[in-house]
Amino acid sequence: MADYRVAEGHTGGSWNLQGIGMTSQRTRNRMVNRLREQGIKHEELLALMSRMPRHIFLDEALSHRAYEDISLPIGHQQTLSRPWVVARMTELLLEMPERPRKVLEIGTGSGYQSAILASLFERVVSLERIGSFQAKAQKCFQALGLDNLELHHADGHDGWEAQAPYDAILVTAAPDVIPPRLLEQLSDTGVMVLPVGSGEEQSLTRVTLNASGHTSDVLAAVHFVPLQQGLV
Repeated sequence: MADYRVAEGHTGGSWNLQGIGMTSQRTRNRMVNRLREQGIKHEELLALMSRMPRHIFLDEALSHRAYEDISLPIGHQQTLSRPWVVARMTELLLEMPERPRKVLEIGTGSGYQSAILASLFERVVSLERIGSFQAKAQKCFQALGLDNLELHHADGHDGWEAQAPYDAILVTAAPDVIPPRLLEQLSDTGVMVLPVGSGEEQSLTRVTLNASGHTSDVLAAVHFVPLQQGLV
């Protein structure tokens, strides 16, 4: 599977949703109102999620459920995370003292989280072990005019050293322990947000580098698919 490279810089802004499926703003607004009730506070993020057409990242048979508060299957026993999880993980990056410029995402998946990141941060490098996922996601990025994503068919455990260090790393599947190769690719002031654990014992964790190594803050109980090795 070939890598996908696009030019730096992103459109951000609003999109013309005509012609790319269901365009009900009311449906997206209900999702955002629910996110506010669940404690998401960052207004720029909420405004973005009210515009982002989540349904285009799903198969047509599931698109009518895109704005429900659930995770949804995308094939290969993988899922698109529920809106709150996407919002909270992204919000944790936005809460950093200085907004990250370069973000590494582990697990492109459907591309929805990637599109959220690319709309907020200057540059996003996204890795996916299942090559067919990135081919589908790329079509969505093109439809949205997002042009600051660099996609690679790669094992997320290893990160992408060629573009390191990263200001932030976001992992969308759960390793049993924090992958050491990813820690090595964080900048000195970098933050990594990821689920850690196995089975039903998983915690959303924020890892922050410091002079003596790193600290880990456990933030919430979550349930993600496992971070697997090897390419498909």
